[in-house]
Amino acid sequence: MEVNKPEIVAEVTAAFVEYERALVANEVDTMNALFWHTPETVRYGIAEVQHGGDAIRAWRASCEPVPASRRLYRTVVTTFGADYATVSTEFTSDATALLGRQMQSWARVGAASEAYHGWKIVAAHVSLIAAP
Repeated sequence: MEVNKPEIVAEVTAAFVEYERALVANEVDTMNALFWHTPETVRYGIAEVQHGGDAIRAWRASCEPVPASRRLYRTVVTTFGADYATVSTEFTSDATALLGRQMQSWARVGAASEAYHGWKIVAAHVSLIAAP
């Protein structure tokens, strides 16, 4: 298994950048399209938990948008072979003095001919801590 094959890193990075763009723009359809819509998908949020694509979509339909001031730091994309990756990042915004942390597991669960080469978020975790 090859770690961080450049073309795979580029694919995952592009999908992650699109997800972040949609998150800040509150484009729910795009965010939903980039999450794997199955019962196995899990999202642990700052103050909530969703198990399954239906729960994630229901929560997303009623949640507050992230602040437009959201900024990412120390983003790390790591790919394993051609079909699995993790993306880790830290974030800040004007809405809180806390430091945000976000971890996503991405898998190529769609066809390579699909948008973003079939990459989907299959698990995610978001948390806030006191800034160091």
